Amino acid sequence: MLNDFISLFFPNYCLACNRGLAKGEKLLCLKCEYSLPKTDSHLNHDNFIASKFYGRAKLLHAVARYKFNKSGKVQRLLHRLKYDNKPELGTLIGAEYGKELMKAEFDRHYDVIVPVPLHKRKLRRRGYNQSAMFGQGLSESMELPQFEDALIRNIYTSTQTKKSRLDRLKNVDTIFTHNEDLSLDGLRVLLVDDVITTGATLEACIEALTAAGTTSVGVAAIASAV
Repeated sequence: MLNDFISLFFPNYCLACNRGLAKGEKLLCLKCEYSLPKTDSHLNHDNFIASKFYGRAKLLHAVARYKFNKSGKVQRLLHRLKYDNKPELGTLIGAEYGKELMKAEFDRHYDVIVPVPLHKRKLRRRGYNQSAMFGQGLSESMELPQFEDALIRNIYTSTQTKKSRLDRLKNVDTIFTHNEDLSLDGLRVLLVDDVITTGATLEACIEALTAAGTTSVGVAAIASAV
């Protein structure tokens, strides 16, 4: 009753379309939940995301919940997750996606979830790692532990948005290392990120994970460019 009264004066809005949320809806309205462009990549091993890594990295899986389109609702969601202090959005998306991955028995293939790290300066400024929030949701649904500090970003890099694939590869080369306080030897890792564009950042992380002795690596993201 109190929540209904408060919502009259401080209504909650869908983070994808800005419409008011109905009772029972959380962060996303049902219309957006069903209309956002899902990839179904977890149902097809040789999907468009996996093709980004052909000849570059050996992956167990390469999946993303949504297709990323510039100026679309998915881009708006990612912007709000990263820049509008909405970490709970990443956790919600991760938890829902984790349920889908469980149906495909992804949990049988992995021991631990590892998020792409932020540089400590950026983490301090933002207050949270958006990839780790997504990973937290996956962790809850899939009942797999998340090692948030397993990888370290040593170099503060500039934005990747307007860089070519070659520039991106140069920009992330050798910037990630394994945190030696956390053993990954012999573990099967699900590496998670917010968005996949060229895959250069993930490729660099995979190299660090392989050097740490992981048995296999798969990648999962909130969204991927087609």
